[in-house]
Amino acid sequence: MAVNDECMLKFLELKAKRNHRFIIYKIDEKKQEVIVEKLGNPDETYDDFTNSLPADECRFAVFDYHFTTDENCQKTKIFFFAWAPDTARVRSKMLYASSKDKFKRQLDGIQVELQATDPSEMSLDIVKGRAL
Repeated sequence: MAVNDECMLKFLELKAKRNHRFIIYKIDEKKQEVIVEKLGNPDETYDDFTNSLPADECRFAVFDYHFTTDENCQKTKIFFFAWAPDTARVRSKMLYASSKDKFKRQLDGIQVELQATDPSEMSLDIVKGRAL
């Protein structure tokens, strides 16, 4: 599975410059390549991110999560999401599952990984819990 150069470029922008809140990646099955599907503006919320994921198709995604610790420190963590809803095609789930580790390794700076098959598995409470 190839990775389009834009995937790396946009991830570096998110990591270093914080010009994106999230990035949603999809696999172009015809080209056998991971491509950028959507970029989230820095002012978009976690709800905007989760609403951008298709209900019945797999995706990879990265979210820049900003939070405040119990000691009142501002922190950020970069989350990697493997979104594979139960309603997605079996072939698509297999393609994403077999490509995930190689793709994630290319995104240097991922701090937390979450796999979800249902929106409840990636609720904001779960993200908060994994960030701390």
